[in-house]
Amino acid sequence: MPFPKYTKADLEKVVYTQLENLNAIHDLLRIMKVQNELIENANKKLKDEIIDFKKRVNYGTGKFE
Repeated sequence: MPFPKYTKADLEKVVYTQLENLNAIHDLLRIMKVQNELIENANKKLKDEIIDFKKRVNYGTGKFE
């Protein structure tokens, strides 16, 4: 079975499309990194708030100190 023949223009189009896809992936990874940082900050804040809450609650009686 013969191989298809590509022109220079065909190959340039393929390469350009690959470059666009790589740029799109890069943008998505950057967005995911920012989202991860936001989640980590929210988790840290929640953890700190839980620790503070536990310090104020007397678990034996369920009353606040």
